[in-house]
Amino acid sequence: MERTGATRRYRPVMADSTDDIGGTAGAEAPIVLITGAGGAIGGKLARALGDAYTVIGLDRDCGDAGIPCFEADLTSQDSVDLAMLRLQQAHGRRIASVVHLAAYFDFTGEENPLYDQVNVQGTRHLLRALQDFEVGQFVYSSTMLVHEAGMPGERIDEETPLAPSWPYPQSKAAAEAAIAEEHGDIPVVILRLAGLYDRGNAVPTLSHQIARIYERDLKSHVYAGDPRAGQAFVHADDMMAAFRAAIDRRTRLPQHSVFLIGEPEGIGYQRLQDAIGRLIHGKAEWQTIELPKPLAKAGAWLEEKSEPVVPDDFDKGEKPFIRPFMIDMAADHYALNVDRARKVLGWEPAHAILDELPAMIRCLKQDPVAWYHANGITLPDWMEAVAERPEEENAETVRRRHQAAWRDQHGRHIWGAWFNIAMATWLISAPPILGYDSRAMVISDIASGALLALLGMLSLSRRMSWARWACAGIGLWLLTAPLVFWAPTAAAYNNGTLVGMLVIGFAVLVPPVPGVSEAAAQTGPEVPPGWGFNPSTWAQRLPIIILAFVGLHLSRYMAAYQLGHIDAVWDPFFTGGAGPKNGTEEVITSVVSEAWPVPDAGLGALTYALEILVGVIGSTRRWRTMPWLVLLFGIMIVPLGVVSITFIVIQPIVIGTWCTICLIAAAAMLIQIPYSLDELVATIQFLIRRARAGRPLLRIFLSGDTDEGTAGPQPDEFARPPRAVVMDMVGGGVNLPWNLALSIVIGLWLMFTRATMGAEGTMADADHLIGSLVVTNTVIALAEVGRPLRFLNIPLALCLFVTPFVFDASLVQTGASIFCGLLLSVLALRRGPMHNLYGGLERYLV
Repeated sequence: MERTGATRRYRPVMADSTDDIGGTAGAEAPIVLITGAGGAIGGKLARALGDAYTVIGLDRDCGDAGIPCFEADLTSQDSVDLAMLRLQQAHGRRIASVVHLAAYFDFTGEENPLYDQVNVQGTRHLLRALQDFEVGQFVYSSTMLVHEAGMPGERIDEETPLAPSWPYPQSKAAAEAAIAEEHGDIPVVILRLAGLYDRGNAVPTLSHQIARIYERDLKSHVYAGDPRAGQAFVHADDMMAAFRAAIDRRTRLPQHSVFLIGEPEGIGYQRLQDAIGRLIHGKAEWQTIELPKPLAKAGAWLEEKSEPVVPDDFDKGEKPFIRPFMIDMAADHYALNVDRARKVLGWEPAHAILDELPAMIRCLKQDPVAWYHANGITLPDWMEAVAERPEEENAETVRRRHQAAWRDQHGRHIWGAWFNIAMATWLISAPPILGYDSRAMVISDIASGALLALLGMLSLSRRMSWARWACAGIGLWLLTAPLVFWAPTAAAYNNGTLVGMLVIGFAVLVPPVPGVSEAAAQTGPEVPPGWGFNPSTWAQRLPIIILAFVGLHLSRYMAAYQLGHIDAVWDPFFTGGAGPKNGTEEVITSVVSEAWPVPDAGLGALTYALEILVGVIGSTRRWRTMPWLVLLFGIMIVPLGVVSITFIVIQPIVIGTWCTICLIAAAAMLIQIPYSLDELVATIQFLIRRARAGRPLLRIFLSGDTDEGTAGPQPDEFARPPRAVVMDMVGGGVNLPWNLALSIVIGLWLMFTRATMGAEGTMADADHLIGSLVVTNTVIALAEVGRPLRFLNIPLALCLFVTPFVFDASLVQTGASIFCGLLLSVLALRRGPMHNLYGGLERYLV
């Protein structure tokens, strides 16, 4: 038998003798033939019998069975006959006992032709081949699941009707029928076994139950059957003792005997839940909610069918353990009456599952990775990451440290949840106090406040981290609602903005940040591998946050005008067209602005607010602990920044005037881009490394991961002198070479050739467009990781050679355009100084 996950599979092979493997107990000792001797149970039984018997194996792949062994394919009569002929030639025709363990088993609940080919027909083939031998007995390893299940409080015995409910026990019952037809004069003993376990292994239903509780999986808290129902278990040592008793007493047993082998008590699911939860997490009771069976079956069916045929990065193509057929059996109860085994075999169990659970959980905690592998359970993602670092702590140590840190941080920052509950009361009372004058806004704030109160109370529990994200979702809606409903009063708009930001801050900015995996939080380096600095430090993020505050205040000012809260907007430079509006007022009430369904300045304010919040959230290792957040941060700054700059570019071309406040806000947005690039690059490099290491990319993207290198100390950034902090803020990963500074000046000069050169019409528009793009490219190239972007100025410079001859330009304008083009081309060739390392990327930053 071969175990893969929760599945034991039979793989046919050609017959081959390997009788030179291992030793025997002596030529005169009775021979015991064990099928499936290469498996864990067969090997353990061989060792248990080795003191009194000559043990010989029969298996499809003997491997390192450690005993004389013959390979045979049970699905082929010829293969079995050949193996038995070789056994007869080597050891004679007399066999004291044949113990038939080999079988196909999986936990899919689906029909498989191997159930019949191996379990039923394979048993027939074996018995037919044994007719040429003198066999003292044939011992068959069956299962208690061939019997009709009982109810809690009832016990089954050997006379309980057979009613197997899924393919595996059905094949065992069919094999028992085949034995009755084929055994001839060979005495038969059928041992119907309970669920097997020992210190390091357990039957899949139990091992997965332990794993679910260990991982605090949501499914560990729901059950679709009677929680009093359960099944009997049998310790591996007790199973070996039962086989030994049957073999030792073979001459005294009836021609056909059936015995139930297991601990008499069927331990209920809830009792096991409580015992496992107490041993792993110290919880006296493990909360288990009874789920209606139709709902549970529908969920299991959807989960199973949603698995892709081809494995993907998120789930590796693994089928869920809980299948719909298991839910049908969730109320089945198997408690055993083992009186017959006591009286006839002189056997009774020496172990009890509840007594052995502490040793099993100790084994799990000593080496969780080895325990998962031994039980064929796929490692949870965080554990797989820790398994990459065997030189450091084991998974259990990482888990305990993470849980201790989470409990500590949650307890010290639980005020965040209380403040959100307070914010809920503020929202509910705000409409009548502030005079919203908008029915939609009133309903929105009252409903949001009521929901926030509920979710805030749920957030008080450290087990309800999802509720914190839900609170953040309410905060996002509060930021958006005044724009959607065109808040008629300044109070409603400002209240939504301020309370929305506070709710998000109290929900997810305070530690512990939800959603970060144990491996990401507790292992891995502070600085990206190969980098000379950490791009996620506060000094690296503060310039972006400060600039975002500038943009927020300017955008809110313009949004107030668009919403009608103020009558005018200040603009000291641009007077606009012939009407009474100045340049800023004309721009933010233009057809471009009014094409949006919401105030576009308000949308900008919303973006800046989110930039501030996203800039604050996360630790200094967020480049690998929260990749999704860093990429979201980059999307808000880089692409949205380019969009914002595009609107600035088109102002004089489409609208015919400028907006001073828009220019300042766009400058603030543009300068953020070079300061954000390094963290974005570090995160992308991290994701590429983890993908190359075979890690599930989508999981890593959402919950982070460990990385190459070890965790170093986290320095106190602000313990340094103020000048050092400021220099780090201004210059970390960004510098201003003289050639790029001069390129920016040229770009600005081109943007304003209407004033500097008296340009008009399309020539002025062309200069403005080229100048804007030069400024944009060059400012982004101030980031060392973005330095190659300066080469984009060369094609723009070539355009300057052409535009004077395409559009109407004077001789002076033509000369100036060509001169600027030559200068930009030359300036783009120089890279400028590079002060940092970027994980090997620096050799490409030409």
